[in-house]
Amino acid sequence: MKRRDLIKGLPLFPLMGSITGGLLSPGLLFAAQKTPRPDTPDYFEELGVTRVINAAATMTYLSGSLMLPEVLEALTATAHDFANMHELQDKAGAKIAEMLHCEAAMVTSGAACALVLGTAAAITGTDENKRKQIPNLPGPRPEVIMQKKHRYVFDQAITTTGAKIVEVENAEEMEKAINERTVMTLFFNAAVSWYGGKDSIGHEEFIAISKRHNIPSFIDAAADVPPVENLFKYQKMGFDLVTFSGGKMIRGPQSAGLLFGRKDLIEAAKLNHSPHEAPIGRPMKVNKEEIFGMYAALKAYLERDHKKEWQDWLNRISSIRNIIEDVPGLTTQVHVPAGPANVLPALDVFWEEDKIKISPKEIYEKLKSGQPSIMTSLATRNDKEILNVGVALLKPEQVNIVANRIKEILQTA
Repeated sequence: MKRRDLIKGLPLFPLMGSITGGLLSPGLLFAAQKTPRPDTPDYFEELGVTRVINAAATMTYLSGSLMLPEVLEALTATAHDFANMHELQDKAGAKIAEMLHCEAAMVTSGAACALVLGTAAAITGTDENKRKQIPNLPGPRPEVIMQKKHRYVFDQAITTTGAKIVEVENAEEMEKAINERTVMTLFFNAAVSWYGGKDSIGHEEFIAISKRHNIPSFIDAAADVPPVENLFKYQKMGFDLVTFSGGKMIRGPQSAGLLFGRKDLIEAAKLNHSPHEAPIGRPMKVNKEEIFGMYAALKAYLERDHKKEWQDWLNRISSIRNIIEDVPGLTTQVHVPAGPANVLPALDVFWEEDKIKISPKEIYEKLKSGQPSIMTSLATRNDKEILNVGVALLKPEQVNIVANRIKEILQTA
C-alpha cells in the first residue's frame, strides 16, 4: 500500500472540545506565537494592507508560511549584536550539515538563490577570475543539462549565471549531450507534481549518468517537505547538491533557504555569495537574523512530532466537514497529493450546481474579497473544477471562521 493511500484511510477524528484546546505542544501551533504588545503599532492598518487567512498553500505571493515561535525568538535574540558573517555562515552551515547528515551546508536567500549559487559554484569552483567574470565568461557558454519536461519558471535562476540549459528527452540523449562545456545537471523534483506523468529519466539513472561523466548533479526539492524524510533522501541517493525552501513547511524566514551537499561545491557557492563584495550572489544576501532563524527553524522542524502534526491537520479537516456537510447537495473528500511536492492534506469541496447555484470560481472570489479575506484554491478532479481548502497554514482559531464562511456562501447560493 502506498503511503498516500494509507494516509487517506486514516479516520478524521473530530476535535475534542475547542479547536484551540491544546492538542499539540506550543511549538506545533500557529497560535503559540506571541501577541504583540498593546502599544505596538498595527502596521497592517497603518499601511492599509489586508490580513489574509491562508487556506491555500505556501505560495510566495501569500508570504509563504508563518515563522515558528522558535524562529521569532531567534530573530529577536540575535538582532542586538554584530557578528562576522563569514564565521556565522560557516558555523551555522556546519551545524546544519550535522543535522542533515551531509558534508556541508549554507543558508541562502531562498531556494531560487540556491539555484544561482549552486550553478555558479559548478562554473567557477574556486577560480577568482571566473567569479569576477560570470555571467559574461569568455568563450562558449557553460551548459546545464535538464530533462525537457523538467523546464519550469524557476530555471531562469540557472541562466542568470550565464549558463545555457540543454534539454534532453531520455537517458540516451543525456549521455550524448554531455561535453566539455557541461558544468552541471539539474533535476526538478516537483515536475511530476506540476505536470503529471513520469520522469523520462528517474533519479537513480540521472545521478548515475552524471557521476559517470564526473558532472555535479543538483536537485531542486524546494517544496518537498513533508515528509521530513525527504531532507535526507536525495543526498543519500547521490545528488551532489540539494536545495529546500526555508520559508515553506520548515517555517523559517520566508526569505531563507538551504543549499547542502558536497563540501567543495558548498565552499565555492559561499565564494559566490555575500558577504564577498563583488560576486553574482552579492545582491542575494541573507542577514544574520535570517541565518540564525533558519538554523532554529530546521532544528525545531527535525524535533517535531510529525505524526501528531499530521493528525492535527486531519482534525482540522474533520472540524470543517462537520460544519459544512449539512448543506444539501454538498460533498467533501480528503485529498492528499501524490507528491513529491506540497504533500499536505486538504479538503475538496464540491456540490450539485443545480441545487447550489454558484461555481467554485465564484465562491473562491467571494472568500477572497470578503472580510476577513480567505484564500483557498481551485483544483480539477475528474475534469471538473472544485474548491480545495488547505488546513496546514491555518491558525487554530481560523478553522471555524473558514468553515462558517464557506457554509454561509453556499447556503445563500
